[in-house]
Order: sequence, then structure tokens, then C-alpha cells
Amino acid sequence: MAQATATGTAASDFSHLSRRIRQAGLLDRRPRFYLVRLSAVAGLYLAGLALFFWLGDSWLQAPLAAYFAIVFAQVALVLHDLAHRQIFLVRGPSEVLGRLGGNLGIGLSYGWWMNKHTRHHANPNHEDLDPDVVPDVLVWSQEQARDSRGLARLIGGRQAFLFYPLLLLEGLNLHLGGVRALRQPWMKHRFLEGALLLAHFALYLGALAWVLSPGKALVFFAVHQGLFGVYMGCVFAPGHKGMPTLTGEATLDFLRKQVLTTRNVRGGRFIDIAMGGLNYQIEHHLFPNMPTPNLRLAQPIVRAYCRQLGLPYHEVGFVASHGEALRHLHHAGAPLRKKGRP
Repeated sequence: MAQATATGTAASDFSHLSRRIRQAGLLDRRPRFYLVRLSAVAGLYLAGLALFFWLGDSWLQAPLAAYFAIVFAQVALVLHDLAHRQIFLVRGPSEVLGRLGGNLGIGLSYGWWMNKHTRHHANPNHEDLDPDVVPDVLVWSQEQARDSRGLARLIGGRQAFLFYPLLLLEGLNLHLGGVRALRQPWMKHRFLEGALLLAHFALYLGALAWVLSPGKALVFFAVHQGLFGVYMGCVFAPGHKGMPTLTGEATLDFLRKQVLTTRNVRGGRFIDIAMGGLNYQIEHHLFPNMPTPNLRLAQPIVRAYCRQLGLPYHEVGFVASHGEALRHLHHAGAPLRKKGRP
């Protein structure tokens, strides 16, 4: 592996790659793509709402709940692109659409998500700095397992087997994360964020209570929120889970920090759409503001450049990516399976 330092040649490696990417025009905006994508996602959302009220108190609402899980996830993926300013160069339109689509549309706080995701990008898979590998429920290394407390310690030994069942609760966790963040001093426009979240929850639960009987409402809620959580987990977990984690004062330069902690997922157009382009996670982490459709075009350039540097470029299929993540979870929880747990 090339020397991973922040000085000398390593410091200029990313500059060389960035120059190639810019020369290829891959950081240019793609307004027509996003016009089509935003229109399609909004159309699917509104069509689902119309069908919900047309079906009324029917068990056919259960498959519609699964449909809404997919639509909510696609809205979240659009919000991800907005947060990275892939769609608009300026902040204003991104924040307006982000809060309308996120807070009001799907009950996901745009401000909370931006703060959390920005910290993740700055230090991916860093056990002290990346909020996505904080050991609150799952542990991501054996060191975290040994130091774990509470729920993480209780389930850590069997966390690989519990991973997908736990994802059924991830949708609710995303909603609660935004609500809890309203009390944090770093949250901007907290009253606006809170009002839009409250409006979403009131409209969502009010519609269920008005249209459906209590039993059908509970089924709709469980199917929708459960599958939404599974979808979101299956999109974001393959990118980093099971890749090396960092601790302490990491000496990796930007290029190596992003590439070595990140995994790409192979697949065709279906995977591109289903994962919102995040199957090209390496390219996305190197160039977060690169429009989604350009990630596929950047991949050959980045992959060849990593080969030139002797830098591992990890890419596997969708199923294999989950297998690697689950094996890592099982390995990380090993200290909690030992007799007499430390």
C-alpha cells in the first residue's frame, strides 16, 4: 500500500485525481437529470397518496404501505443529494426543498441529517468521530465490544443475527433522531424544523386514523415504517460496514482515508436506481458534490488511479457486501460471546 501520510506525494495524490475528474466535466451540474428525478419521485409520492384515499378502509393498504416505504426511501436519497449540493450550487433552494421533502414529506429532519452526515464524511468509520459507528446499539470493533454498556453489551454477541430485525426499527430511529436534535444548540432553524416535523406526524397519523380502522392502521404503520428502515439500512450499510475502522490520530491523507474505509457495490441500472447512486460510494466520498449520474462515469477514472497508486479499491456484489458486513459484525461481537464476558 502507498504510504498513507498527509505530506509529500500523498498530499498531492488527490489533487491529481481531482484535476482529472474536473477535466472530464464530471463535477458539472446535471439539471435535466434532477428535473426528471425530482418530478418522478414527487409523482410517485402524490400517486400513492391518491391511491391511499381511494382505497379507503381496505386490506389492500398493506401492499401500499410497502410501496410508501420505497417512495420514502427514494425521497430520502434525493434529500441526500440536496444536502451535498449536487442539485443546486447555492444553499437556499437546497434547504427549502430539503426541509419540505424531509421534515414535512417523510418526517426526517433535514438539519439533523446534514449535521450527522457531514461528520460521517469528514471521518468515515472513525470510531471516535463518525456518528455512524458510535456503539449505541451495535458495536463495530472488538475494542468497542469490550467497552460496551447497556443495549450494545446485551446484544453485541449476537448482533450479526439481529441486524436485519433491528433494521425494522431504523425508520422510527430516524424520526426520533430528528426530534431529539431539536434540543441541540447546533440545530439551526429549530422552530421551523420542529413545526414541519410536527405537521408531518400529525398529518400522517391523522390520515391513518381517519381512513383506516385501528387494526388496519397498525398494520399499515408497521409495514411502512419497518420496510422503510430495512430499505434505508440496506442502502447505507454496504458502503462502510465491514471495512476497516480508524481510531485515535489517524495519519491517512484524504484520498486514502476515503478509499480504504469505503466499499462499492456492483450492479446494473436497477442497483443504481435502488441505491440512489450510493453503490458508487468510493467516488461519492471522494467527490461528495458530484451529481449522482456522474458517479458511474467517474468510476473507471478513480479505479484506474487507485490501481496506479497501488491503493486497494474494494468492490463486490450487493449480496456479498452484506455478507462482509455481517461477518464483520459477528467478529466485532466476539468478546461478548466469551464465557464470563469481560
